[in-house]
Amino acid sequence: MSTEPAEMTLPTALILTQTHFFRELSERQIDQICALSELLHFDAGRQIYRISEPAHSLYVLVSGSVRQSVGLGDRLARTGDILRRGDIFGWAALTPSCSLRIATTSCLSACCVLAIDGGGLLRLMEQDHTMGYRLMTQLNRLVTGTLTAFAGG
Repeated sequence: MSTEPAEMTLPTALILTQTHFFRELSERQIDQICALSELLHFDAGRQIYRISEPAHSLYVLVSGSVRQSVGLGDRLARTGDILRRGDIFGWAALTPSCSLRIATTSCLSACCVLAIDGGGLLRLMEQDHTMGYRLMTQLNRLVTGTLTAFAGG
């Protein structure tokens, strides 16, 4: 009998294809991203990353819930967004000219995340412009939504 949480046995490709951010990619493209991915488990209360840290990974929340608080300098928003299964966070890993975290993320419950190597994903996007265009379109929506929510308080 395994002591791993059930989500730790989910195929990475299934996680990606069930996520809106990656849904439009081909099977080959998904397989390439799977090669850059690792499932990680965090206990409740643990921070996944903090504001101003280098951004190396993009994350897909597989299970649990995470609070993401966007900030500037040492100041964080008072509340923050609650992220749920399938949500993408850590998108600064896909912004090479400014690859520092602009948020702090904390696990509200035990969480499983799929960590995707940001540098590797950027290289894939550079090699495959169709993938790059599709993911940058999704990234634009994600960033715009995050900043709109932050501005709205």
